[in-house]
Order: sequence, then structure tokens, then C-alpha cells
Amino acid sequence: MATSTTTELDYRPSYLAALGVSLVALVLYLVTLSPSTAMWDTSEYIAAAYTLGLPHPPGNPLFVIIGRVFSLLPIASSVAVRINILAAICSAASAGMWFLITERVLVSWFPRRWQRILGGAIAALIGATAFTVWNQSVVNEKVYTVSLVGIAIISWLMIRWSDEPDGRRADRILVLVAYILGLGYSNHMAGMLAAPAVGLAVLIVRPRTIFRWKLLLACVAMLLVGLTPFATQPIRAAYFPAINEGEPTACRTKLELSCTFSKGTADAFSYNFNRGQYGKPDLSDRQATLGEQLGLWWLYFKWQWVRDAHGDHPFAQALLAASFLVLGLFGGWVHYQRDRRSFWYFGSLMFTMTLLLIYYLNFKLGASQDPGSQAPHEVRDRDYFFLWSFSAWGVWAALGLMFVWESLASLFGTKTEKIGKETVTVPREAGWRYASPVLLLAIVPLFANWHWASRAGHRDTADFAADLLNSVEPYGVLVTVGDNDTFPLWYAQEVEGIRRDVVVANTSLLNTDWYVRQIIRRPVYEYDAAKGPSIYRNQQWTKPTASPIHMTMADADSVPAYYPLNSPMAFSAGNLRATIDPKNLDHGVLQRADLFVLRMIQDGWPARPIYFARTSGGYARSLGLGDDVLTQGLASKLFTPPATPTTSKDTMYIQGDGWLDLPRSDSLWSHVFKGPQSVINTGDWIDRPSVGIPYLYVATGMELAEAFKLRGDAKKAADVFNTAKKIATTVRLEDLVRGAEAQFQQPIAGDTARAAELPAAAPAVPPATKSAPPPKSKPKAP
Repeated sequence: MATSTTTELDYRPSYLAALGVSLVALVLYLVTLSPSTAMWDTSEYIAAAYTLGLPHPPGNPLFVIIGRVFSLLPIASSVAVRINILAAICSAASAGMWFLITERVLVSWFPRRWQRILGGAIAALIGATAFTVWNQSVVNEKVYTVSLVGIAIISWLMIRWSDEPDGRRADRILVLVAYILGLGYSNHMAGMLAAPAVGLAVLIVRPRTIFRWKLLLACVAMLLVGLTPFATQPIRAAYFPAINEGEPTACRTKLELSCTFSKGTADAFSYNFNRGQYGKPDLSDRQATLGEQLGLWWLYFKWQWVRDAHGDHPFAQALLAASFLVLGLFGGWVHYQRDRRSFWYFGSLMFTMTLLLIYYLNFKLGASQDPGSQAPHEVRDRDYFFLWSFSAWGVWAALGLMFVWESLASLFGTKTEKIGKETVTVPREAGWRYASPVLLLAIVPLFANWHWASRAGHRDTADFAADLLNSVEPYGVLVTVGDNDTFPLWYAQEVEGIRRDVVVANTSLLNTDWYVRQIIRRPVYEYDAAKGPSIYRNQQWTKPTASPIHMTMADADSVPAYYPLNSPMAFSAGNLRATIDPKNLDHGVLQRADLFVLRMIQDGWPARPIYFARTSGGYARSLGLGDDVLTQGLASKLFTPPATPTTSKDTMYIQGDGWLDLPRSDSLWSHVFKGPQSVINTGDWIDRPSVGIPYLYVATGMELAEAFKLRGDAKKAADVFNTAKKIATTVRLEDLVRGAEAQFQQPIAGDTARAAELPAAAPAVPPATKSAPPPKSKPKAP
């Protein structure tokens, strides 16, 4: 085996080959790129970048600036695609960095340049086609790919510094690394993941560096310069963009020096910067056992080589995961043996991005981990937090695979060669050829993950957002509860300009002061009848003249976090009468959000329509309004019901589900909604924690089909049911429709026909994860 040092060979990085590898990865990502938005944070971040706004704390200012630039570049037909291309470029560039690092490590091992280039290409391929890396590279869900390219660039710079720690560029490299670390943190806290490895490498490779105070001061200064994008936040927040989460400013009406340079702004910025609203527990307060948290990482590691979202091939998935785990561990060992200088940095980085990060993140059980357990679970799968380690794992997996290739090739005979000052033993040429099929393992993730990672043609999220907004009458208020029924609406309104007249009121965010001020401050947008659904045309819709919350911002700020109820409370608005029972409320209290929802009803209804998104489940019922809402498409409108549950021409009472506006819901389903076909066209639903969204279409379709069945319209009932069935089959929810299928295939027997059994409950729609946490125990009266 060859064991020469870097200085004994004429090593020159293959930058053109690295560029070629990056371009190939970019082509792969572009071919599988999402044409629109997606669930979870994607819509929030695309909208924030487009509006130059502030996403959830700490606000990710570097991403917002870069994303805004990309949103303006004429590189694609839509804003979403332009920002998705940003994710693709970042990951593709990272693949090029992993190529260079792998090639560099192989210099002390493989004498032939083509072998080193092959090894680098294998590293890039494995890292680029790992499921989470690929899936995050084809839609800009958040900021993780920008963090990835920062870590990859720092890694390449530190490998070069390790080669020549006393070289003429060594100090400049460290200063540049410090600057990129600062920039990385202004994108996401993960930008600092490389910092411990940088420090350890410097201490081991050139310890006297820590006594060079001028260099250290220069590094600290450049680190702070890298953090300067955060300085834009108080300024931009005072211009009150549409996405202004956290609102890190004391200014309330406009940007002024007096309020910008004030203690109020400093406190608001500090709270935002430190993510104060999340209330993350101390590391000593473990949310799951360390074994369970390691198990979560292993679950996500298994996903990388074949996602197998529905558990159809568990053995193949486990076998591939074990293979790549062993290859990576072998690669790490070989790295340590062959190139110890660069190992001190890269090995420390891998430790930080795996074991140390697992401990620091302190996750609950994963959303897909041990589903039968009663222990608390995360609301969604968090595999994206390990994207950096899965991408970099390609380096060690490639080194391990090259080690296996060389070992197998040696079985077919060896020879000695003079390399530099050393005589080494290497396999014969025939051995390399005979053993080469083992390298095909590197392409398995490319083919195994294509179906799962690709987002080509996926428009389901954008169409769902439009469908939900179009379920609301002009100038309505729509109450939502989670990420996936809120962020897509922000995207639809702010990026695509769809139904900006609708006020979206998220109950989780209503628990914060800044969000309530945002609603009060929000302009009243004109309803564009020409672009809206035809069902709302040829009618007069009165444009409101004020916010749905008739309060000053000071009054709104003074609303308490909760209001305890010791007994049922009467609530009235206009001719609406309701009773709020504390038994139906969490901890027996009205939270701040509940108070503002009730206030909006009192201030605006019935002049302004009030809707509850059907994703909110029993939220209206918890406020005593369960029998006072009328389902229209994907939302339920607050109305005054008849004294007794009777059926009219337009309104039906569906036992167990409440009132249904049949003509409106039919028109929306048949002529407005694009979501059902989009879900069917997507062909699967990989992310199970968000399956409540396609479920909503299934439940809506079955309810509508049941209504037509009760009316005696068998053909219409069958048509609607068949569409709902196709959706359920596509997203693997067949059990929801199986029991009712036979009833919609038979002739309607008249009014005495047995009603189809509607789905009892949707998969839970997780609450917004960016809000202030609710009380953990019943609070005392304020």
C-alpha cells in the first residue's frame, strides 16, 4: 500500500474536476427541483426572502439577504424556483469541496491522480445523493444548504491550512475562516459547527498560534464582521415587512433614531437573537434518553441510503445503512492512519456534527421513531439537523470504499513501485479492474433515493394554500393553528399575490405580542374579483376600513398571557350566543390567542366573515362555537345556525360533523380546488407528520360525497368519492375509505340508505413550532 506524504508528491488540487463534479450535482438537483414551495418552513423562508422580512428567531439575516438577491435574478420563471436554485447551488458547491478534501487525503495513499479523482467523485456522489441532502437541495426548506456550503468551504480551507500551517497564506486562511464562521452564524447557528474542529486542529497542529495575539485579534474582529448582517434586523423590522417574526425593534409606527437606539430595541433584539420565545430546556433536562437520541440519529442515517418511507424494504435499508456506516468508520480509521494532520480537523468536525450535536439538540423521540410509545415526540422529523454530517459522511465512506477496493485488488497480486523516496507495494493493474465492481455501491443511493428525494412537479403545497384561501369569502379572517396551514398561506399571499384580502390569524403566534401588532398594523388589501374564484363574482363585498382587532397596539400588548376560567363563561357577539366550558380548554384557561380570536369575532363579525381552517380540528368547539360554524370547502364559517338542526336547500346537517354548505362546497371542490389533482400527481406523501393536509381533502371529499348520497345524487356522490379515494390511495390512507367504498358503488336506496362512515379524526396537525410555548401546568390567576 502506498504511504507517501503530501510533500513527496507534486500535489495540485484538481479544481477543474471539482468544478465538473459540482456541475453534475447541480444538474441532478435541477432535474429533480421543486417548481414551487413545500410543507413546513419552505413557504415561510421563501416569503421572508422575497419580502426581505424576518423569519422565525433568530431571523437568519444572511439567508434573507442572499435569498432576496436570488429572488430578483432572471434565472427562472418564478420566485420559488429561483430560491430553490439557491439551495441546489449551495449543495452542489459543497459536493465540490468534499471532492477536493477526499482527493487531498488520497494523495498520501494513491499515487495515481486518476484514482484520487475517482475517490473524490465517489465522495461527492455519496454525499450529494444521501436522502436528506438531496431532498433539501431541491427545495429551499430553510437555511441548511447555505450552512452546508459554509462548513464545506471552511473544511477545505482548514485542510489546506493543515498542510502548511507556517506557510505564507496560513494566517490569512485562519482570518478568512473566522469571517466565514461569523457569516455562517448570521445564516444559522449551525454555521459555528466547524468552530470546535478549527480550534482543536490549530491547537494540535500548531499550538503556538494561540499565543499570537495580533492574529487572534484579527480573527475575532473578522468573526464580528461576519455577524454584521444581524445589524440589519432592527432597521428592517421597523419598516414592518409582511413577514416580521420577533419584531426586534422598539419602533411601533416607523423607523426613528430614538426608538432604534433604545433599551427597548436592545432587549427585543437580544430576546430574538437568543431565541427566547422557544423556552428550550437545559441540557441537563434530557427530553429523551441518550440511547433514544442515538437511535433517532441511526433511524435518520438509515434513511440516507434508501428512504423507504413506507417500510417496504426494511432489510435492504438496514443492510445498506450498516454497509455505509462500516465504510465510513473504516474511512475515518484510514484517514487517521494516512493523513493525521488533516484528520485532526475533519475527525473533530465529524464528532461535532454527530455525537456532540445529538447531545446538544436534546430532541424528544422523533416523529417517526417508536410510534407506539406514549413518550413525547417531535412534531416533525428533524433529519435536516444532521444534513451536514450526512453530506460529509460521503468523504469517509469514499475513503472506506477506496480502502476496500485496494484490499480486494491486492488479492489478485501486487507489485512494488518507487514513489518519492519510498518503495511501496500496490495492486497490479488487473487487480484494480477485477475489484472495481465494488465501487458500484456508491451509486446505489442515486437510484434508491430518486423517487423519495425528487420534488419535480410537486405543486401540492402551493395549490393547497390557494384552495384554503379561496374557501374564505372576500375580506374574511381565517383562523389557523399550525405551520402547514399557515406558512403556505403566507407564501401564496406574499409571493404569488393570491387572496391578500384574507387575514390569516394563527393561534400559536397570537400568543406573542409582535404577531398581534402585525395583524393590527396590516393594511386592508383590495379583493381582486377578476383573479378570485368565480363563485364570489357578481356580488358586492364591503371592504373593511380597519383591522379585525379594534385595539391600539398598547392595549393589545397589555392583554394577559392567559385568563383562568373556574366555571363556564357566556360569550356573545351580535346575535351569536355561546358558552365556553373550561373543561374544553387546555389547563382550563383561555390563552392569549383565544382572547384575541374572541375579540376579532366581537369586533368584526358578522360584517367581516370569520373562518376556522378545518385543520384546526375542534378548536371552534373548545370556544363553545362547535355548532355555530358552517363548512365551506376547507374552512368553516362562523354563522348563526337555525334553532333546530334542519336541512335546507343549501345547508345540511351532517351527523357527527356539523353544518355543511353543499352548493358552496361543491363549487369549490368541482371548479376551484387544484389540490386534489396535485396530490394525486405527486404520487406519494413521503413526510408522514404532514399527512394531515392530504387527509383534509379525503375527509372533505367523503363528507361531500355523503351529502350528495343523502340527497339522492348517486352519480355526483360516486364522482366525488372516487377522487377522495384516489387521494387516499396516493398518500397511503386507504383505510379511511375502505369501509365506505361499497356504499358509493351501489345504487342509492333512498332516504333510508345507511350513511357512509366518515373518517373519525385526522392525523394530528402539529401546532406552529415557532410560537411561545403554552403553559406547562395550570397557571395561577394573574
